[in-house]
Amino acid sequence: MRIGELAARAGTTTRTLRYYESRGLLPARRGTNGYRSYDEGDLKLLRQIRTLQDFGFDLEETRPFVECLRAGHPQGDSCPASLAVYRRKLDELDALIGELTAVRATIAVRLAAADEPPADEPPLCEMGGQEL
Repeated sequence: MRIGELAARAGTTTRTLRYYESRGLLPARRGTNGYRSYDEGDLKLLRQIRTLQDFGFDLEETRPFVECLRAGHPQGDSCPASLAVYRRKLDELDALIGELTAVRATIAVRLAAADEPPADEPPLCEMGGQEL
């Protein structure tokens, strides 16, 4: 298939496909007419890249999965290098979850304190700090 058909079937643009080609993620095969030529395997590569990017993987992190598919494996995550990327991503997500949990706790404490003004002070109006 030609680049326009592949882009349409993959739900992306021809520009994106050319970029992936320049990064070595998509093969650069040309037919006898000089046009880029793709097959169903290339569509599978693109779907793997797209799925991983939807999960938050950057483009370079998709490379081991693409290489695994190119090596003939049925799934991009059936190779040790792909599993290593999964492990790193899980570690990264766990760290982010920890940071977000700490931020949430801080905000909850501040909200609780702001919701209940000290008993010895009159409440202030939200509009200009005037007493009610």
